[in-house]
Amino acid sequence: MKKKTVIIKLNKLLVISIITVLFLFAGEHNASAARIKDLTSISGIRTNQLLGYGVVVGLDGTGDKSGVQFTLQTLASMMERMGIHVDKNKINVKNVASVMVTASMPAFSRIGSTLDVNIASMGDAKSLVGGSLIMTPLLGVDGNVYALAQGPIAIGGAGAGGGGGQTIKNHLLGGRIANGATVEREIPMRLNGKSRLVMSLFNPDFTTIKRVADTINVAVGKGTAQILDSAALQINIPEKMQNNVAKFIADIETLTVIPDMRAKIVVNEKTGTVVIGDNVTISTVAVTHGNLTITVTEGTDVVQPAPFAGGETVVTDKTDVEMTEEEVNVMLMPGNSTIGELVKALNAIGVTPRDMISIFQSIKAAGALQADLVII
Repeated sequence: MKKKTVIIKLNKLLVISIITVLFLFAGEHNASAARIKDLTSISGIRTNQLLGYGVVVGLDGTGDKSGVQFTLQTLASMMERMGIHVDKNKINVKNVASVMVTASMPAFSRIGSTLDVNIASMGDAKSLVGGSLIMTPLLGVDGNVYALAQGPIAIGGAGAGGGGGQTIKNHLLGGRIANGATVEREIPMRLNGKSRLVMSLFNPDFTTIKRVADTINVAVGKGTAQILDSAALQINIPEKMQNNVAKFIADIETLTVIPDMRAKIVVNEKTGTVVIGDNVTISTVAVTHGNLTITVTEGTDVVQPAPFAGGETVVTDKTDVEMTEEEVNVMLMPGNSTIGELVKALNAIGVTPRDMISIFQSIKAAGALQADLVII
């Protein structure tokens, strides 16, 4: 008799890989103070994105093929500017590739300072390993050239192959040039002479913004900071500091504040990671936890007639179903239980991280979880 066994596990998610659970206890009573510069940014002081189109040369036969017309046209135009006339229809090279070049230009970047640039292939090149970027202008959103990029590309991958196959490690069509661009134009920005600034919280919260405003007003003077909304406050610069605004900002940024934190549980279902804030509370709720295993065995029985009986051999299908249920754990959480008590109780009944995700979703659906449940 041939048998085929299928085992189905219900209710408890089985985890094959190692799962990480991070419990973040960040309540105000044990939270650490943070600098204002780590909580806020100054409106208008930001990084600017630059973009350019360039050509990478020096590839070992892994560049764009002849069917990529924009590469051929770019190569022909570049040669024309150098005084060499070339018919693009007769160009047949394999060591050139068209790429997009991007860079981030921080605020207050000065002429001559350098930027890191990222390179990404645009055509059908197989690899950018060993290539060098030819001088490429990097433009801002206003169309002006703010930097020039050039240099050998560092690729974080490798590849090798032969007639029977190929092995590739990491990505070969993107790379980076450290300090590969030089700033040629500054973005105008003036601080001195300003009478007010606007500070914005990275994570908007009315309680935190009030604490930031109170801290600044105590340190500088009443009325210096005025709350605009949950994300922003206006800073009125004292007249005596308006000719040295940079120092004024530096003095404010070093002040410390204890940020408030919303009760929140963040769950990543793909990795099984669970991050739980310490101010999460649970109302009175009972939680059950257990396993139900169903085993389905399929086979065939062969029935043969007795000797000289004149009958026929008969083959019949046979299915056996067995259900086993393990002891179910019941956990009762009293009202206003803290997350520490909840984690301790879950660990006591052997709950895995992926089980916790399902349990938290059920408690939230029951209305007993006083926290935001964010699933990413």
